[in-house]
Amino acid sequence: MPFAFVRKTMIEDLPEEINNAPQDRRAMFRLGFRRLMEPIAQYIEDRFDVSLPVDREVLRPPGAIEEGAFRETCYRCGNCVDVCPAKAIRSAPADDIERAGMPYVDPDLAACVVCDEFACSKACPSGALKPVDRAFDIRMGLAHVDSGLCLRQQGEDCRLCVAKCPLGHEAIRIGKGGQVEVTAAACVGCGVCQFYCPSLPKAIRIEPLG
Repeated sequence: MPFAFVRKTMIEDLPEEINNAPQDRRAMFRLGFRRLMEPIAQYIEDRFDVSLPVDREVLRPPGAIEEGAFRETCYRCGNCVDVCPAKAIRSAPADDIERAGMPYVDPDLAACVVCDEFACSKACPSGALKPVDRAFDIRMGLAHVDSGLCLRQQGEDCRLCVAKCPLGHEAIRIGKGGQVEVTAAACVGCGVCQFYCPSLPKAIRIEPLG
């Protein structure tokens, strides 16, 4: 089954109350992702190789300290994986020698939904994830837009990345010229925009900070 079809189907099959919910209702993300992410992730895992290459950059969960210190501090206990309401946090596979067992987020499979609980950082016993008090304190990465790949440049009025962002227009919006614009100071790098982007290759991707 072509991956493009899977992506299109995932978007079209979202329940109406989730597709049409206002962008500023973060509670919608908790409900929607709890319901959708686990079966979607399992569907993808059953059909595609989703192992994490050794040389691949990854996103760390909210509250993660600097990468070098993170690798030294993380207990690899899996607490953050277990409590994530969106099922977005995964453990690096055993064949990734340096990072085996460490938590990461792959927005192509599931995105952080900036939950009100900040559950992962609260569950971390090692200090690798610092407590987060508010959404805009999260800095997982930064969204970058490739306008050349964006469906808007092909005449389609696609707004999924903007409509689904849990932080709304403060982080991402459609500019006066019709292009997607990211506000670096407000974007937390949660990956929701990347997850929902229907273009292949993705027109918007999250790059880790630092």
